[in-house]
Amino acid sequence: MTSIPATSPRRSRFGLFFMPVVVLVVAIGWCAFWFYASSQIGEQLDGWRTREAKAGRNYDCGNRSVSGFPFRFEVRCSDVSVALVSQTAEQAASETRLNAKLADIVVIAQIYDPKKLIADFTAPLTLAERGDPPSFSATWTKGRSSVAGLPDVPQRVSLEFDNPAIDYVAGAVPTPVFRGKHAELHGRLAEGSAADNPVIEAVLQLVQGSVQGIHPLAAEPFDADIRVQLRGLKDFSPKPWPDRFREIQAAGGRIDIVESRISQGALLSVAAGSLGISPNGRVNGELQMTIAGVEKIVPALGIDKLLEQGVPQSAVDRVAPGINAGEVNKLLGALNRAIPGLDKVVRQNVGAGLALLGPATTLEGRKAQSIPLRFVDGNVFIGPLRIAQVPPLF
Repeated sequence: MTSIPATSPRRSRFGLFFMPVVVLVVAIGWCAFWFYASSQIGEQLDGWRTREAKAGRNYDCGNRSVSGFPFRFEVRCSDVSVALVSQTAEQAASETRLNAKLADIVVIAQIYDPKKLIADFTAPLTLAERGDPPSFSATWTKGRSSVAGLPDVPQRVSLEFDNPAIDYVAGAVPTPVFRGKHAELHGRLAEGSAADNPVIEAVLQLVQGSVQGIHPLAAEPFDADIRVQLRGLKDFSPKPWPDRFREIQAAGGRIDIVESRISQGALLSVAAGSLGISPNGRVNGELQMTIAGVEKIVPALGIDKLLEQGVPQSAVDRVAPGINAGEVNKLLGALNRAIPGLDKVVRQNVGAGLALLGPATTLEGRKAQSIPLRFVDGNVFIGPLRIAQVPPLF
């Protein structure tokens, strides 16, 4: 009897095509998602621009494009311009409008972390009053920012620049204003919420920074590490800075300088204190400074000349405008009556004269001086000497 071979069952090809089909469907869905999300970026940016315009900050982008498919969004904006209206007390009073222009900005967001944005800035940045040629120009070799917390109100913001430089360019030859090797600014929400009494903490770090045209002391390179907290904000709603400062003043707000450390060669200074705003928009408050190498500041500010001379009014005006020479002479006369000849010692000995500014102490194992830096209705005093004036904030 002949046996009939068994017929093997036909294998299904479903498994062969299943995975390619799934991959194709996922790819199509991913493409649809990416292109839909990229189309929404423009709407989100336009909404943000509208909100900022209410605060007097008008942003414009000459050419905008979106790329980065498939795993990130990359928004490039070239020929960037910003018009700032009523951002300072002077602007609000004179209706001055400042125009800033930037070559290029690229903003990047990863698909897997959409609440973090990273932006790269391409120099130069120019600043001009409306209708006038640029008066200031800023350059850098690397400029980057990061924002965490979007699309909600940002929780952390950082700015970082390598080799930043600012020049005054209104004249025939550019004049240096600021130079630095590295600069960073970090801000975060320390207390409260964005809609209810937020407290902002900010940290500024400068490496080899120098400021030209203010005072020879500031022109020498220095390092700075400063941490402050701002209290008195009601919320994060967009508004011009003068209005913001009025809000802070009405709430009894203040800036707490939690810590400040500045080093410049042999000079080292640390400071802490609080600054508030008076009803007429001027700065009030006091910082307690501890300075090692203070003998460098004394001749730089001309305080030693004030002590050595007979203190005529012209000498006082050169180093401390607003201080009456008679008051200084009365102080020296009182010293002489207490200990005959002491006034001459004070005039001839800077070290003895430093005692008029504050008591001696130590800082990081070095001899130092504890000196109050006071702000009285915008006037700035080191000890008893007025050295500058801060313009009103509103």
